[in-house]
Amino acid sequence: MTNSKTIAALLGPTLVASGISIFLNLGIWPAMVDQAFHNPALVFMSGFPLFVAGLAIVRFHNQWTGGWPVVVTVLGWFAVAGGFSRILFPTRLAEIAMRAVQTPSVLPLAAVVTLSVGAFLTFKAYGRE
Repeated sequence: MTNSKTIAALLGPTLVASGISIFLNLGIWPAMVDQAFHNPALVFMSGFPLFVAGLAIVRFHNQWTGGWPVVVTVLGWFAVAGGFSRILFPTRLAEIAMRAVQTPSVLPLAAVVTLSVGAFLTFKAYGRE
């Protein structure tokens, strides 16, 4: 449980900040994604820290037993997959990302999910047992 709380204490507030940022910047997200994902080198290079962070999480926290710690493990595996796919397919991901941010409901939904998961992990990490 110590690893779960430690990782959740890092991921939770980070996801909360990300979710709030998406909400506050809904209007400029398509332009930001357009700039970032039209640079395959940036997409490629951003894959490495994401991949390493995901590997670190699953290396020290690959728990599939019931309860909330599974959320930490799932996020670790998402990071591994996301980083790996950025490394292997930087230009293809640019096309997918651009289509996604052009769809009106995607960004608000991403913000709600990110904020919710972040709030949940923050509560589990910093709340009383």
